[in-house]
Amino acid sequence: MIEIKPVTGKIDAVVSVPGSKSYTNRALITAALADGESTITNALFSDDTKYMAASLNILGIPIKEDQKTNGFIIYGKGGIIPAKQATLFIGNAGTAMRFLTAMLTLGNGVYEIDGIERMRQRPIQDLLDGLKQLGADVVSKFNNGCPPVLIRGVGLQGGSAVVNGDLSSQYFSALLMTAPYAKNDVFIEVKGDLVSKRYVDMTIALMRQFGVDVKNNDYKTFFVKSGQRYKAKHYEVEGDASAASYFFAAAAITGGKVRVMGIGSDSLQGDIHFVDVLKSMGCRVNANANWIEVQGGSLRGVDVDMGEMPDVAQTLASVAVFARGKTRIRNVKNMRIKETDRIAAVVNELRRMGISTVEYEDGLEIEPSKPKPAEIETYDDHRMAMSFALLGLRAQGIKIKHPECVSKTFPDYFQRLEALRGRL
Repeated sequence: MIEIKPVTGKIDAVVSVPGSKSYTNRALITAALADGESTITNALFSDDTKYMAASLNILGIPIKEDQKTNGFIIYGKGGIIPAKQATLFIGNAGTAMRFLTAMLTLGNGVYEIDGIERMRQRPIQDLLDGLKQLGADVVSKFNNGCPPVLIRGVGLQGGSAVVNGDLSSQYFSALLMTAPYAKNDVFIEVKGDLVSKRYVDMTIALMRQFGVDVKNNDYKTFFVKSGQRYKAKHYEVEGDASAASYFFAAAAITGGKVRVMGIGSDSLQGDIHFVDVLKSMGCRVNANANWIEVQGGSLRGVDVDMGEMPDVAQTLASVAVFARGKTRIRNVKNMRIKETDRIAAVVNELRRMGISTVEYEDGLEIEPSKPKPAEIETYDDHRMAMSFALLGLRAQGIKIKHPECVSKTFPDYFQRLEALRGRL
């Protein structure tokens, strides 16, 4: 457990953040499917990306890591999975579970993917159903719609699939990234409204950079022509917008100013629009192609749909504590199937600090007041630890339990947060 000490002035800092987890794991998959040597720079080295890289190595797709330069070298096998049998453990890495499940349908063998107990509670049946419609042999081992997943690789036939869109956009990203290597064209129809659309935009843009085209009909249908192949290349990962949100929030909470380098106004990451929410709360935002800057102001509560950026809803909850007036966070029901039930967890921990909070099925409402000293439970969820630590920048006695959980996506988060103290 660590205690966050309040700052005594206004932060004025220029910071960098790790490379995007979402882009790093997508690039690892596409580079592994490409034919030849690809390099990925400014990659994120964290639990999630290490699980992905280790799994690809086990499958016979060699990957060299250089953590000093934040780089990977991937020796892609052109859509071939060399291993004929493998058991993969991916912790609680949702992207690794979903992306590898789809990729392994291209193999010629038997594979199992498993994770920690929480991963065994996270639904994946919609993805399995989509893959089955495309001719894959995939099942939930315990027949409960959750991992472990068993894949009998027989190749992917292709064709048409209808997939529910209301739980996770990662199901669609997984299908799309594997689709070029199906034997026939792939047509995917979205049933209902697709959540977190910007993550699918990121997938399609990255696929295009690696040489594959996807036709997107207003997020209702997607089409991938068979026979396309990823081309090995050099790929530089941009900064992680979710990680940047904590430093933007630090500026808002302290009334200071923080500029984050390595991510700009043209980013496709949905979480970059967190700064628009901060602007509506009273902050000033400046940006160009290479950086984004937030300057804190007099904060006011907001009523906001966070459906396209659920990963920063916890960050917003911490900022809302110091605003004038209530904040209502809506349309984030899928937060309940993340690393923990994030809606319930946020409500529990805000109430622990004496903050009046109402829980809804799709979100929460926060009545701001002065936080009381508290030991914050993190539920083995990196975003709980990182977002609630921000409260300690202004409130006394905020202690974070099990802070090591941030290694999932941001291993040196607390060191970087502490560095802000010297920039007042």
